[in-house]
Parts: sequence; structure tokens; C-alpha cells
Amino acid sequence: MKFKILAAALVSTLPLFAQAQTSVQIYGVADASIGIEDTDAPGEDNRFVVSSGTQSTSRVGFRGTEDLGNGLKALFNFEAGVALDNGAGDSAGLFQRRAVVGLQGAFGTLTVGREYGPIAAVALSADPLGHGFYGSTLGGFGTGRMTRRLSNSVNYKSDAVSGVTVLASYSAGERSNDPSGDLMGAAIEYKNGPLYLGAGYQQVERLVTGDDKEYAFGAGYTLGAFDLRAAYLVADLTGPNNEFKFTTVGGSYTAGPNRFYASVHQQRIESGARGNGFSLAYTYTLSKRTNLYSSYGKVRNNSLAAFGLSSAGGTFAPPATALGADPTVFNVGVRHSF
Repeated sequence: MKFKILAAALVSTLPLFAQAQTSVQIYGVADASIGIEDTDAPGEDNRFVVSSGTQSTSRVGFRGTEDLGNGLKALFNFEAGVALDNGAGDSAGLFQRRAVVGLQGAFGTLTVGREYGPIAAVALSADPLGHGFYGSTLGGFGTGRMTRRLSNSVNYKSDAVSGVTVLASYSAGERSNDPSGDLMGAAIEYKNGPLYLGAGYQQVERLVTGDDKEYAFGAGYTLGAFDLRAAYLVADLTGPNNEFKFTTVGGSYTAGPNRFYASVHQQRIESGARGNGFSLAYTYTLSKRTNLYSSYGKVRNNSLAAFGLSSAGGTFAPPATALGADPTVFNVGVRHSF
């Protein structure tokens, strides 16, 4: 009887030991806005919309670590997108935003699964709009352009040494015939006080005739209440006159709970299509986890272009056939993180 009592006591303490060794966190963002969209396309009127994820993509995630001893940790992260306007999940898959397992130690961090590519880190750090609001650097990652997330990937990120961090990835296309679909990429970032510099490169074997090449360059500097950012993204796709470029310059100014954003950007294709745009945004902080926001964006396309504006929640653009249309979007919203 004493043995049974002792065994029961030991079993009851196992969750406590597990909790001491493993840390698991549920987190997420709920972001929704109301606004007016105008494609400027012939025969189309502006429309009232309820949107999800204008400042930050609405999401829910699970992440955790386990201390393995001697400075080594196991880690995992599953993250799913959620559309607050209709309650739908990501059409590409439940945890398509991120799904990784890996190890972290003195050597850095190694992950396997679906992960952000090296150039994604540069595009985020150099974005004047912080990957939110219409007109962000997410416009460089449209369909058939640059690659932001990598499936079937092995990824490495070093610890910062004198402000320098190195990232490298290999994504397997998992095809038995050419083109393999494989992607290889690397990036280097320098963060020291107010200064940020970054550069990244990815190469994809998408076609038998040649490889697509993707570049990202970025810089940033914080001066008191001012934060200045600039990014230059290139998707050099296989074939003539296909090269796409996205350039943006801007920044933000913080005054108490108020933060003001402004940026100008240009999208262009080697064939001659060009769209010049600008964005304005404002956030008001209610607490550490909740803020209100408003944003406005516009693109002026030439007669060969139908470019749109990309926010964290997606891209708003005129129909591909509406060449020369100048889309405009305005919205107000609320963002809460947990």
C-alpha cells in the first residue's frame, strides 16, 4: 500500500517536472479594419469593405522550447493565419505561415519545416511601414515574384556577433525530374544601435531553361523619435524583360502614444510597366497590446501597368486588364495582440 501511495505521488509530480523543463506559449494577433477601396478600373465603383490584417496579419500560434542542458534547447513553432472578416483559415494550409522544429545553442538556431526565407528578414527590417499598411515591401512577394516562405526547408540563423547575423536556407522542391524546384538562399544583417544594414539572395530552379534570382537590400537608422527605412527588392525571373523591382523609402515619427508613417514606393517590370505610389498611416497606442490605426495608399500606374498595394492582410489591385488604373484605399482599424 505504501508503495502504491508513493508511486501515485511521483506520477502526480511528473507534469510539474515537465513544466519546469518545457515552455509552451499560445499567442496571436487579431486585426480588423473597415475601409473604402477604389480600383479606378473602367465600370467599377468604389466599395465599402471589412478587412482582416491591414496592419498585422491576424493569426494564432503555438511555440515552445525545452531545455536539453549544456546550453542546448529544442524548439517548435506552429502558426496559422485567420481571416477575421469571415472566420476562414489560410487556403494554402492550416499552419502555412510557419511550421518548424529545431535546435538552438551556441552554434545558432537550426530549423526544419516551413520557414521564412533569408530575404524575408531583410524586407521586414527595411520596411518603412513595418510590413503593415498598404504600400509595404510585401508588394515584392506577389505571385510569381519573390519567395517569402519556404516549404520542405532546412534553415540556419547565427547568433549576432559584433552586430552581424548570418542566415542560410535550402528548400527542396522534391521533384524527381528537372526543374527541381530547389531554392538556396543566404542573407547577412548588421544591427548596431540605431543602424541597420541588410542584404540577401535566393536562387530558385523554377524552369529547365534557367534559375530565378531574388535580391533584397535594406537600410535603416533611428534618430530619436524618427525611424528611417529604405528597401530595394529584385525578382529576376527567367526569360526576357521579366525582371521586377520594388523600391521604397520612408519612415515613422513617434510622439507619446501617437506614431505617424509615410513612404513612397515604385514597382516596375523590365518590359516597361511602372507604378509610383505613396502611403500614409497613423497608430494610436491604447495599451501594450492594443492600438487603433488608420491608413491611406495610392498608386499611379503608367499605361502598361496595373500594380496594386500590399498590406499584411493581402494585396488590393485593379484587374490585370485595367492598364493605367490608379487604385486607392483608405481604412481605419483596431489591432490586438495576445
